Amino acid sequence: MKEWTKQQWERVVEDEELAALYLYTPMCGTCAVASKMMDVVEQLLPLLPVGKANLNFMEDLAYENEIESVPCLLVARDGEIAQKVYAFQSVLNLYEILKK
Repeated sequence: MKEWTKQQWERVVEDEELAALYLYTPMCGTCAVASKMMDVVEQLLPLLPVGKANLNFMEDLAYENEIESVPCLLVARDGEIAQKVYAFQSVLNLYEILKK
């Protein structure tokens, strides 16, 4: 996954029917596991625009989207945030959320 800025994320949300942004912090152990899961999902859905962002540098994005914790996956559909996923239960679960 490529690291995205807030502006890149906003552009992708406007331009794409479906997109996802994985939010993490470097010192989060759960985020390390979630990152590996997201890498697999990215390979399974190569046409889906998926980026990642260190939430420590995205304070305004966190505030605007009322992010409660990390890891968090923002899923945008048709130009707006449709879902926030905090429980990265499994690769299959993430795949099911994002293949729709």
